This record gives sequence, C-alpha cells and structure tokens, in this order.
Amino acid sequence: MEILAPVGSPEALVAAIKGGCDAVYLAGKDFGARSFAKNFTDQELEGAVKYAHEHGVKVHVTVNTLVKNSEIEEAVSFVQFVKDIGADAVIIQDLGLLKAIERIPIAKHASTQMQIHSREGLEWCHRNGISRAVLARELTFDEIKEIVKDSPIETEVFVQGAMCYCMSGGCLFSSIVGGRSGNRGGCAQPCRKKYVSDGGREGYLMSNSDMYCIDRLKDLESIGITSVKIEGRMRSPAYAHLTSKAYSTMLRDPGSDELESTIALLKTVFNRGYCEGYLNGVKDLVQSSFPDNRGQFLGTMEIKNRRFSTVGTDIGIKDGISFFQGDEKRGGLSIQNTGTCIIPFKIADGMYDVYRTYDPRIDTVKNTFGETPRFTGSMKRCEKTVDMPAVPRGERKCQLSFYVSSVKMIGVVLPYADRIYYDGKDIENAMKACGDKEFVYYLPRFTAKEPDVPKDVPVMVHNVGQFNRYNDGRRVYCSYICNMMNSNFPLDAYQTTLSVELSRREIREMAPRFGGRLEMMAFGRTELMYSRDPNMPSGTITDEKGFSFPVYRDTDGFVHILNSSDLMLADFVKELERYGIDSLGIDVRKRPAILAQSVGKVFRNTKDAEPAKLKQMCGGTFNTGHYLRGV
Repeated sequence: MEILAPVGSPEALVAAIKGGCDAVYLAGKDFGARSFAKNFTDQELEGAVKYAHEHGVKVHVTVNTLVKNSEIEEAVSFVQFVKDIGADAVIIQDLGLLKAIERIPIAKHASTQMQIHSREGLEWCHRNGISRAVLARELTFDEIKEIVKDSPIETEVFVQGAMCYCMSGGCLFSSIVGGRSGNRGGCAQPCRKKYVSDGGREGYLMSNSDMYCIDRLKDLESIGITSVKIEGRMRSPAYAHLTSKAYSTMLRDPGSDELESTIALLKTVFNRGYCEGYLNGVKDLVQSSFPDNRGQFLGTMEIKNRRFSTVGTDIGIKDGISFFQGDEKRGGLSIQNTGTCIIPFKIADGMYDVYRTYDPRIDTVKNTFGETPRFTGSMKRCEKTVDMPAVPRGERKCQLSFYVSSVKMIGVVLPYADRIYYDGKDIENAMKACGDKEFVYYLPRFTAKEPDVPKDVPVMVHNVGQFNRYNDGRRVYCSYICNMMNSNFPLDAYQTTLSVELSRREIREMAPRFGGRLEMMAFGRTELMYSRDPNMPSGTITDEKGFSFPVYRDTDGFVHILNSSDLMLADFVKELERYGIDSLGIDVRKRPAILAQSVGKVFRNTKDAEPAKLKQMCGGTFNTGHYLRGV
C-alpha cells in the first residue's frame, strides 16, 4: 500500500521524501485546490519530478479545480506539460477537463471533489479513463470495504489531515458567502468560523478535528486500498516530513523505536484535535472549542502567583508552551527550567489548558532535510486547442421547475410548474399529484448504496456514480452539484443545471457551445453545505456578522445548511432566455405555501403577482448569487 504525502513547496518535497513516502502530490501555480500554498512554477515542477524519481518516489500533480470555458485550453496545455516532464498522474475534479484530456497518455485520478462514494462511481471512472479514485472522506470503513471489493480501478483513502464539514465537492458556503470558491482553490474556510445556534450553543460549530488514522493502516491494506493519502499542502515542511515518516514507519516497521517520538512531534507541529474521520462510523467530528493549530495538548494545570509545576508532565527544557482558557490564549513561554516555573508576564490565578507548541527536537529533524536543491527545468508548455463548436441554440422560453418536499406543496405550485423535482418519501402519491406535469425524483446527495427507483421514473442525480446507476433509458437530470462549469461537460443527461458559481458573462459564453438542455437556479435559499454530522440540530446558526443560516436535518440524518437570503433572478428571465436557457429552478422546499404560491405568480408574471410582497415574505432582501459578480 502506498503512502502519499502532501507537498506545498520545494522544501516540503525534500522533507516528505526523506520521511519515507512512496509518492507525493503537488500543484503548479494554477488549477490546484490549494491556491494559497507556495506551489511550483513550471521549471520547479520539472525539477521536482526528476528529483522525486531519482529517489524512487512517484509524483501526482493536482489539476483539481473547476475550469471555466476561458481556462480550459490552458488547463489542457498544463496537463500535456505535466505528462511531458514525466509526472506519474494528474488528479482531476472537472468533468469537462477530464473529457478534454482523454487522449493525453497520463494516468488520471479522480479527486475526492468528484464525489466518488459508490461502486457505480468506480465503474463510471473505469469506463471513462480514470485509473484511480480518491474516495469521498465521508465514507465509513464498512462502506469502503463493500465499495472497493473487486474494484475495477485503484482506490485511495484520506487518513490524515483536515476534514471538511461539507461533503467533498459540494461546498458553496465559501464562494456564496465568502466570495472565494473552494471548488476553484480559494476556500475561505467558513467552517472554521464561530457561530451561535438558536438553541444557545456558541463556538466553532462546524470545525472538524483533523483525521488521524495511523492505527487503521493495516485494516485499509487488508481490504485492498491502493494508497493512503495525507492532507496538508498548506502546512510546513516539518509536517510533511513527520507525517510521511510516521505513516510509512507504522505500515512497514511498527515496532520501530522511532515511531513513538515521531508521532509526539507530529502532534506538536500541527494539532487542532484528532479523530478517525468517519472510518469508525458516523460520529461527531466537530471540535468546537477552537479551530486553529494549538500543538500537543499536555493537560490542564493550575497557575497560582504566576507559578506552575512541570512535575508529572513530559514538559522539557526549551519546550514552547501556551496557556488557554476556552478559545482565548492567555500567553506562552519557553521553558528554561523544570519543576516550579515562573511566568514572566501577568496572568490571573486559575486553571489553564496547556499545549506544547514547540519542541526543540523539531529543529533536529529539520536539520536532517539538508539544503533544498534548486529545482529547474527547460521544458515549455505547448499550446492546445479544445474543440467546443458553436451550436444553434437561439432564444427560447424558459420552463419552470419547482423543487418541493411534500405532496401538499405539489398542489400549491402545480398551476405554475412545468416540472416537479421531489425529494420526499411518498413517491407514488407524489407522481399522482403531478397529473400531466413531469415528475422527477430528486435523489439523496450521498448514499453508499443507491436506492432502487422504478425505471419509468425520471431522476435528478448529483454525481457520476448516480449518473452511471440511473442512465438506463429513463430521463436523467443533473443537479448543480454535478458542477457543470464549462461547455465540455460530458454527461449526456436530458437536462443539466449550470454551476451556481457561474456569472452572466460566463453563461453567455458557454451556453451557445453546449448542445443539451440547460437549467439555471433562479430562486431559493442556495444549499451552502450538506454534511454527515450526526449532531447539528435543525434551526439556525448565526455568524459573527449577524447573518443567520437555516439548518435542517433530513430523514436520512444529513444536515443541510442554507443561505441567509434567497437567490432571486426574476429580473433576468428575459436575458436568460436570450442566452438559450431552457428551464429555471425554483426551490421552495421547507417554505410556507403562501410564499411558494407568490413565487410562482412572480415568475409566471401573472396579473396578481406582487414582487414587493414576496420580497417582504423573504425577509426584505434578495441576492443574485454569482450571476452578477462571478467567482
């Protein structure tokens, strides 16, 4: 089984390789999902691949962001360059980009952002030129075991590092609220912010502990996992080295005398609390006390008269320690003596949580890296073209597709709807309630085993696994969670909903180069996050700026976090019709019937439509998402 280490800089590459990993993953300056890491220029990338190969280490290059029409040729050119310099694989999220590089002879790995969490997803990857899938981090060990049995491709599982609160590939909180797209490498980390629930809970309510699954390596190896992946391209060379060393040692020499000290240093160099992710079942991963790195927790101790004792602890000379009460840091110091220590600053008497933030042995480890070579190269990128010919799209009249959750609501919106997307349980009666209007069953976004749906029932899918499962002759609709960002989108669905991260200019440019039917979300509280967190209650959470976000748990136990205000594009319907948009998505799930009816009247432009009254019912404010601002 391969140990795959994160590399965010040339220094980290050397450190990880000297730690004993089998492979590294890294990025160029563009198209990597960690755009704030130092990353590599083209010349550095060429030199890095050569250096890694000289040391028997493979190199996987991340090209795992969503790509716009205006960027796709540059992205293809970069993939060709990566192949030309001898990299071993590219990691891909964007389905249009995957289609565009299908003839470039380099191994292609599906990013965890591609949302592969079922056997059907692995089969789709196999049929579409993908040789390895990085499985969704939300899967339990038992689910993984069942999915990968006799898998047609290699599989990779995250075992260390940051855990997103939202399902992989589906977070819109960062871009809609923070203005920076996690799907395009600029995550603003909204899950690491402080929130207050309407139940009175306050803290970092969506801040997950880091994965730490070093004790599960043999389990994963026993079920045939090809590679275990360490997250952390934004972290230090010391972290890259220590994780690489700890995991490779645990896998190959668990009795090593160095293992315990390596793990202790790892827990010091970066630590926001640890968990096993979902490998050990669907459990609470949130560590709500603090969101940041505090180092290794040493315990709680009393300070009196600015004095504390190191007796009974493993605090040593030159250790750096910090004192916290709750999420407030009260100070820190470097230890100059053991026994009774005097704090050289004013601090109140009381009990404090103590963390080791520095261990002098880390400097000893760093000294083993040596001087980082200067990675250079001479290979140049070649220009590539992607054929996305114009199609005779033309202006058309937009249909209205209503998202609802109950049979009762179908009756409310039916006079205004051309189509119903239904996510409730009573499918048979819901279909009857639709009469001659089209009924589409809205599938759950995440299931390790897809539900059985009668073949005569159209479905809306959210990922390639579901598309593979249900593309059996029925009508298949792709939701905006499929992340259609460019005209090269390959899923041959009856209708595809555009990514909600596209701007009007980008829609105007891409629509005439896509031959299929297109839908655009036009009303509703955009779903910002969808999580497997078992403990977040229904209600609202409010951020530090005072914006409140509705939260509800569905009947399958998943958490949905919605935007604080409604998307409203009624003023742009004529414009969208000129662009050739076939349908508008109107999401009225969990909303009052009178509001849903009012929305229908406004979008149908009936004589009794009252836009001002609708706005009042929606809290007095609307948003236009990314339609006007882009991302």
